Amino acid sequence: QYQLEHHLFPSMPRSKYPALRPILQKFADDNRIPGGYRESGEFEILYMNWKLYRDVANADPVPGAPYSRGHGQLGAIDSGNSPAAGGIGGKPKP
Repeated sequence: QYQLEHHLFPSMPRSKYPALRPILQKFADDNRIPGGYRESGEFEILYMNWKLYRDVANADPVPGAPYSRGHGQLGAIDSGNSPAAGGIGGKPKP
């Protein structure tokens, strides 16, 4: 999958990822990275992402964070609790 390689070097041509893999494996070993360099299959990655989404959706709200439940990101912005309230160059809503 070469996800790590892609995220570390997004402009690197994909054809170069296999040559980068042993370098990253050695780096992980030398620096005792927890879990080391590991590869995940496509379905394992999908499962991990959906599990993360579920856990975040079910988590308790963070005190002081803008309200967004049921309103999404735009709801949080429009609530006036965001620096983006009022849009780019606009004035925050009262």
